[in-house]
Amino acid sequence: MTNWYSIRATAEGAELSIHDEIGAYGVSAKDFINDLGKLPGDAALTLRLNSPGGSVFDAVAIYNALKRHAGPITVSIDGIAASAASYIAMAGDSVVMPENAFLMIHDPSGLVMGTAADMRAMAEALDKIAGALIKGYAAKSGKPEDEVAALMAAETWFTAADAVEAGFADSMVEPVQIAASFDVTRFRNAPPEVIEALASRSVPEVETGRTEENAEGDGERPADTTPEAAPSDPTTIRTEAMAYARAVVDLCRLAGQPQMAAGFLAREASLEEVRAALLTARAEADPEITAHHPQPGPGPSARPWADIINRTFKRKG
Repeated sequence: MTNWYSIRATAEGAELSIHDEIGAYGVSAKDFINDLGKLPGDAALTLRLNSPGGSVFDAVAIYNALKRHAGPITVSIDGIAASAASYIAMAGDSVVMPENAFLMIHDPSGLVMGTAADMRAMAEALDKIAGALIKGYAAKSGKPEDEVAALMAAETWFTAADAVEAGFADSMVEPVQIAASFDVTRFRNAPPEVIEALASRSVPEVETGRTEENAEGDGERPADTTPEAAPSDPTTIRTEAMAYARAVVDLCRLAGQPQMAAGFLAREASLEEVRAALLTARAEADPEITAHHPQPGPGPSARPWADIINRTFKRKG
């Protein structure tokens, strides 16, 4: 069965890995805690994190279970520890981050449908969870709780150096190869370098093997020009991949469809295809307005955002 965590015995104790969205695939914190309970109570644990977050309720339960563990716990953030995953990291006696890793903290969020009473209940629950998260981050970093609360409200991203300076990590080590790709465009403040680093895992050789027809489509090469050989220099390949990823993400954000970026990157869609798909998606999302339901403001045919997308595409293409 697909899982978001794994546990294996080592000579020193045990290695735990959380390498996907916490609480995904129908596997809950209860399963993780049950497996953790099978280990000797004083075993030395190494927890490897590379996760965009997930269920905050599961994260709080895992954090508490790890804090109850009597043996020493070393947390290694092997790529990204965002949202709920960053809270779990705070359970480590020692938190280690490679130079190119990232950590992010923010306020918890949730969705609810129902009455005003239902929504007030959700707000109260989120406030309680936020209070628990603040205490955990403050305990690890030594920062005042009001300062931590402000960092969470702002959705703050930390590089390894930043995290060590802020007290959320204890040491920084040599960079590692990020081993997974996550869609972090759902976060409002995800730094471009995070998006590019994760997106590049899906498009390692973007734009290097295009046909002449594709080149005509995105306007980067005249139709009567012979395509140049694909660059073999890793730096050139990476630069092209980053530029492509940035353009796709920018277009999706301008169209108000950031969730579509991951799909475009995964199938290496051309920028022309991205532009056309975004225009179609936005047109389908626009409500139908008839004479029976007059609405103020410009009609559905007036879409200044579409002009922005077109201009952005032409500039970046």
